[in-house]
Amino acid sequence: MILRNSKFAIILTVLLTVLASEFKVIPFSGEHFRFGLGSITFFLLILIRPPASILLTGSITGLAVVIARMIRETLLYGESFWLSFVSHAPAFLFYFFFALGLRMINVEKYKATPFLLGAWGVGFEFISNSVEHSVRNWFMYKESLGFEELALLLGVAVLRGYFVVGLYSSIAIAEQKKRMEEMLGVNSELYAETLYLEKSMDHIEQITASSHDLYRKLKQHDMHVLSVQALHIAQEIHEVKKDSQRILAGLKNMTKGKKDDPIYLSEVLQLVIHANEKYSELLMKHIHFSISTEFDFETDQQIPLLALLNNIVANAVEAISDKGEIHISMYEEPSYTFFTIKDSGKGIPEEDISLIFEPGYTTKYNDKGVAATGIGLSHVREIIQTLTGEIRVETMNEGTVFHIQLPTNNIRK
Repeated sequence: MILRNSKFAIILTVLLTVLASEFKVIPFSGEHFRFGLGSITFFLLILIRPPASILLTGSITGLAVVIARMIRETLLYGESFWLSFVSHAPAFLFYFFFALGLRMINVEKYKATPFLLGAWGVGFEFISNSVEHSVRNWFMYKESLGFEELALLLGVAVLRGYFVVGLYSSIAIAEQKKRMEEMLGVNSELYAETLYLEKSMDHIEQITASSHDLYRKLKQHDMHVLSVQALHIAQEIHEVKKDSQRILAGLKNMTKGKKDDPIYLSEVLQLVIHANEKYSELLMKHIHFSISTEFDFETDQQIPLLALLNNIVANAVEAISDKGEIHISMYEEPSYTFFTIKDSGKGIPEEDISLIFEPGYTTKYNDKGVAATGIGLSHVREIIQTLTGEIRVETMNEGTVFHIQLPTNNIRK
């Protein structure tokens, strides 16, 4: 598998570089001094998908570029084989020396420091370009490159080197943000489940104590068979408790998040909107999302906030038939932070408002008439209680409004 991936990376790099190298800029008269997009493509692909052997990739790429150019000139323009070879063979040196430089510094080590990576790229670009054009000039015109030409090569190297690193950094940041969104989404769901698992642990503890108490009472009344059975039940429940403790510890480690890497409240809201835009598209609904914020601050409670807000907004998406609007507002009053989620859905019957946070309550049924689990809003209430906050629901003629009040000190970093 590794070998196939390595071959694919080389083939992809070679093909795209050969194609890109045909798009070129010629600053001086004559075909011998040109700047193509091939080097930009080659450098960018090495950064995005590093091959197993950069030097081998550079050598094959350089050879492919030379062959492609020679075939184009000899077949299409009738250029002699020797002149075409002398003109284009030095291009091989560019890719060879550029790949050699990248191999020597170990590119992966510098990806976290774009400025240094760009500096190395500029250096290798300048050296490789200088070698290529010096050899071409010598064989074709018996001349060396002048100061003006070297200065131009350096300027082009700076532009191309930092352009590639900047483009790669943008791609890397986008990928990192995507991974962070996915991680926070998963962690928020797990966080909500840990709250219920903790409650289950309390129930298990009570059942264990009751079973053991039953064992002692049966034993006092000389009911040996029943007392042994009660003790066995207590032991089995205790084993379940120990397994649950291990699972709970693992979930908590996963959902703790990085306390030294908080995010802003506005970023949490953007993540909620982004996730539910995708959810509404999945349900083939046309929903307009909007946000209004009067303030912002860093929070280290992004996981519980994301869990409760995402749950309410997802319910709002489901409550809207085909088209509608969902608006999230965030404002602050002394010592408290408020979130308001308003939707234009079908609303909640007045008589059901007191029941919606109870486990098992649901208005959702599948096409076979089977009810959903109904644990979403009960999760929300548990999370808000954990943050010592309050939640209130307001139903209107068209839609529902959820008002959430949280102590600011409990969610501010």
